[in-house]
Amino acid sequence: MKERTLIGELGKHVGKTVSISGWVNVRRDQGKMVFFDFRDRSGKVQGVTLSDSPALETAKTLRCEYVVRVEGVVNKRPEKNVHAGKQNGDIELEIKQIQVLAEAESLPFDMSESGFNLDLTTQLDHRALVLRHPRVRAIFKVQNVIIDSFRQFMQSQGFFEFQAPVITPSVAEGGAEVFEVNYFDKKAYLTQSPQLYKQIVITAFERVFSVNKIFRAEPSATTRHLTEVVSLDAEMGFIESWKDVRDMSEDTIRWILHKVQRLCAEELTLLEATLPVMTEKTPTISLTEALEKLGAPADKDLNPEQEHRLCELIKTETGSDFVYVYGYPTRTKPFYVYPNPENPEFNEGMDLLCRGVEWLSGGRRINDYGQLLKHVKEWGMDPDKISMFLEAFKYGAPPEGGFALGAERMTMQILGLKNVREASMFPRDMNRIDTLLHGNDTSEN
Repeated sequence: MKERTLIGELGKHVGKTVSISGWVNVRRDQGKMVFFDFRDRSGKVQGVTLSDSPALETAKTLRCEYVVRVEGVVNKRPEKNVHAGKQNGDIELEIKQIQVLAEAESLPFDMSESGFNLDLTTQLDHRALVLRHPRVRAIFKVQNVIIDSFRQFMQSQGFFEFQAPVITPSVAEGGAEVFEVNYFDKKAYLTQSPQLYKQIVITAFERVFSVNKIFRAEPSATTRHLTEVVSLDAEMGFIESWKDVRDMSEDTIRWILHKVQRLCAEELTLLEATLPVMTEKTPTISLTEALEKLGAPADKDLNPEQEHRLCELIKTETGSDFVYVYGYPTRTKPFYVYPNPENPEFNEGMDLLCRGVEWLSGGRRINDYGQLLKHVKEWGMDPDKISMFLEAFKYGAPPEGGFALGAERMTMQILGLKNVREASMFPRDMNRIDTLLHGNDTSEN
């Protein structure tokens, strides 16, 4: 057969004989003719096997998800059959030969675009098949653009990419539960964050970023928590204040949203998603101001309900779907977060909320070696377990700060998904490692 042509390129080959390879997406047997929709990584096209085609007998044996190589002639459709605005809506493939590359069993449920209506547990139980559905593929096309555009923007701003280790000797974040691993009969942990490594590396490269898997062993089965997530992390040296970090994170998110809007228009339409609104300058308020606005007593943090209410109020007041909240009690955050010099009980950390959910956490970090040692002692930590981290600051580190974004939460919020598991290709949580760990548990619905 001829060299393969991608389906998305067929419009350039009208009147020519081509060879395509892909899956049978739809099959319609009309007796004397058999119609197909074929798909590959570049798109879909309709094919027809006419009554006099030598491929007709084979065509009648195919069913959905068969993998095939097809040779045929690219023809213009009659004017009355043109589907304007649809990929390859003005052409079809007149099939001359079909080679079956792999057979497929009968599908366990309807995989058509109109008939696909599975609960989340069923989707995850059949993830290997469901990933082929256009709606599910659209979710991860958007996520791919989110991660890729994060990288692009970081590089455009002079940030150096590095890969942080997943196995660590100590706990960086303090508050969250961690997974302990047996590391050659010694105790180690799956990382909660590349934070300490980011701070080490900025002392060599000034601006750094990483795209890392991180792990949280929190016993939570909510619609916005996962055990394993993709963290988009950035750290920068020679800052003047935490506001420099805020501004860089805002520019990063603005760039990501711009890229999603430009590159994922088809996916956004398919998923009926509306991008969150980022105004010219994102509203920024202190935690104290946020609690006052909500009429809530002073507390150490906002709970999920308060985050949702705050976002609604900010949206009404400013039109922004985003709001930065800064100035958290120092002792509620990790040891490396910089205390406010004028009021050390509060720190220069910040969170970014969007549509009621935290997207980002970050702020200024402590760069003074003596102050770090003081916090290590106050937080009850063993300095020997973070000796590499402390060494970076012992020998001179600039004023610095950074932030981290969760790729799955961003995807969920941008697309208006109901559960963050929809935004994870192979989600891990306390109830699932591919298969459910507790039999018929339905907590994912």
